[in-house]
Amino acid sequence: MRTKALKSGILLLAFSFIAQISFAQCPSWMGLPRQSDAEDAHTIYRQAIKTNDWEIAFDNWKIAYEIAPAADGKRDYHFTDGAKIYVEKYKTASGDEKKEYAARAIALYEEAITCYESKSILPSKCPDGSCNDKRIGGVYAKMGYDMYYNLRSPYSKTLAAYEKAIEYGGNDLDYTIFDPVFAMVSYEVEKERMDKETALGYFSKLEKIANYNIENNSKYGDYFDQAWKAGKSKLAPVETLLFDCDYFKPTYKKKYEDNPEDPENLRTVIALLKKRNCPETDPLLVELEAKWKVYAEKINAQRQAEFEQNNPAVVAKKAYDAGDFPTAIQKYDEAIQVEEDDSKKAGYMFSKASILFRKQSKYGEARRVALEAAKLRSGWGRPYALIGDMYGKSARSCGDSWNQRLAIIAAIDKYNYAKSIDPEVAEECNKKIATYRKSLPSQDEGFMRGMKAGQTTKVGCWIGETVKIRYK
Repeated sequence: MRTKALKSGILLLAFSFIAQISFAQCPSWMGLPRQSDAEDAHTIYRQAIKTNDWEIAFDNWKIAYEIAPAADGKRDYHFTDGAKIYVEKYKTASGDEKKEYAARAIALYEEAITCYESKSILPSKCPDGSCNDKRIGGVYAKMGYDMYYNLRSPYSKTLAAYEKAIEYGGNDLDYTIFDPVFAMVSYEVEKERMDKETALGYFSKLEKIANYNIENNSKYGDYFDQAWKAGKSKLAPVETLLFDCDYFKPTYKKKYEDNPEDPENLRTVIALLKKRNCPETDPLLVELEAKWKVYAEKINAQRQAEFEQNNPAVVAKKAYDAGDFPTAIQKYDEAIQVEEDDSKKAGYMFSKASILFRKQSKYGEARRVALEAAKLRSGWGRPYALIGDMYGKSARSCGDSWNQRLAIIAAIDKYNYAKSIDPEVAEECNKKIATYRKSLPSQDEGFMRGMKAGQTTKVGCWIGETVKIRYK
């Protein structure tokens, strides 16, 4: 307990003498009785920092800082170096010490800023204080850097430091500012603690700094370019929440130009532009969609040709709908030839038979194909019903009145057979049978020919069926 208390006492004493100095008017060592002591301590601690001897650095820094916080009045080393030393202490400390070291580092940065603002520090390059704002921006940037990377300060306070850096430093800031600021902005937006307007404000200010240095900074322009691109990548998780079409267009345009002849790449870029709400009138989108249309038409034609080659039945139906019945029959023949499924093949045959009958009046061929279809699908009455339709329709062209009525009997026989094997066609067949019963031969007509009911006879014309006589 005594050891801990002693350690805490020493720590409080150290902060006590620093706190007292912080209220002074940023004195320099120039003309002080202990000027040489301050200069010697300054030289020793600066060298110790270079060799990472932090204990010696701290001991001598305290002497230099106590005598002259503003050193020779032309530089901020005693503040910024002191902050650097406390950051190193922070890394190995724990508990309350960690908090105290972090607070002290930030306080030293703030003291440097105060001295610049009061012009207690006047750099030798601008003894009139004209560059003090630039130096203040640099100190804020260093403070923000340590707060983000080393001290784990709250993002709200760290962003406030960087905002001051931007305000004072502007185009003179270092390129290291982009990465931490965008990382914090992205996180805050994602957690819904920062609105779009604020986030875009940071982006706009940093974009101006980046563009200025990329164009005008001959020494570090390339570094700014790389750092800007890397920093923007931190916004990837929230960029769709923040930016509109114009932000994404350069990236998507480059993606297209990297592989302009790849149709998948073209389609992807178009989809990305639309996803980012680019207007239909956007020149890039119009150009790419026009190119895609030409490609799509070509590809669709190729695919359609391949599809039709592999699906002749579909082409047959298409030709039928267009009234091109010879082509429809040709394509059904192709489908029948390649089809291995008997049930499907029967369906194609039925369709062919229907065309031959209804559209080309080729009754004999139509009946033959219908019967072949019936053989491939057992219990299927529709082909027989179709033959019944053929007989009924062609009855009037089957010779005299007697033979015409015999054709009606043949039609009724086919309807009866169709419904006997397939209940699905029963209702349709019954309606047709009821209609055709009115056209059965009369008994008088049969008597004149010596034909009794139940007697068999052959139907004339193309039908050639044998039927049993039945009268009205």
